[in-house]
Amino acid sequence: MFARHLLAFAALLQIGTVTLAHLAAWHDGMYCRNGTSGTDEANDYTVVKPLYQLPKKDWWLHGLDGCTKFPPAPGKFLELPAGKEFAVEIASNRGKTSLSFNGRFASNWPDGNNYPEDYNVPSCIASPNLHAQNNSQAAGTAFAISYQSDIERVTPENLVVFSVKYHTPWKRVTTYSVPAALPACPEGGCHCAWAWIPNGCGQPNMYQQAFRCKVTGATSTSPVAPGKPPVWCEDDPSKCTTGAKQMLYWNQQDGNNIWVQGLDKSGSPKSPAYNSKCGFFEGAQNDIFSTAPGKERRCAAKRKRGSAGRRVS
Repeated sequence: MFARHLLAFAALLQIGTVTLAHLAAWHDGMYCRNGTSGTDEANDYTVVKPLYQLPKKDWWLHGLDGCTKFPPAPGKFLELPAGKEFAVEIASNRGKTSLSFNGRFASNWPDGNNYPEDYNVPSCIASPNLHAQNNSQAAGTAFAISYQSDIERVTPENLVVFSVKYHTPWKRVTTYSVPAALPACPEGGCHCAWAWIPNGCGQPNMYQQAFRCKVTGATSTSPVAPGKPPVWCEDDPSKCTTGAKQMLYWNQQDGNNIWVQGLDKSGSPKSPAYNSKCGFFEGAQNDIFSTAPGKERRCAAKRKRGSAGRRVS
């Protein structure tokens, strides 16, 4: 079995960097972990395909490959520890992660190779395909959560960004911070999504994929508010969307929620991103709740005192 997988891996290496260079976030809780074959595919890279000028039914949660029909194995979740961090592996192929071959072909970088810490290509880094010239130009990636156990009920409005990591994708192992007030999921779990939009440096596409997830160690019951579309606000932060925000949907045939034109402050064509240009701050997004964290406890205590007073009288 192992020998067969090694032969398959060697064959994939000969396909070429264009096929393997795009990136996804890998974890046992992901949809399409094995692609769409229905078998254990150690070298799969189905979910890394970029999304560009597609109808919503194809780009939404990587529908073009039918990924929503291939959930993670029973009992497998991406666990989100409230107030702490979780990690995923950003890579071009499952074979370049710890999920295959005991991590034999994984390195600190998404494509299994090694590069200098100050990796810089003035034109554009093509291997791995980071869509950036260097770390400072990496556009940022994000995770969002929907409190729906049925993936068919996940919508742009109930899929809310809860964590952002600036200057990614970059290295393979990437950590994200979880809001301390993120409430527990329903019994069947939640659904999450990972996404990014490159900062130019190639086709102006986007990436999005789904995970089955659950919040651990939750202590708050503050519900997550419906997400509002982000806006471009680099030139005027007062215009930024505040509170719960949707993921960015851009350059598709339909279903887009942001439109930009012209140049950004650096003189490059505007490109929506999970960073301050579209009102996302780095780390846990602590402003996404419909009730301020802690307020529900104060209100409950006040109601309890009022109830006790009425009983005494």
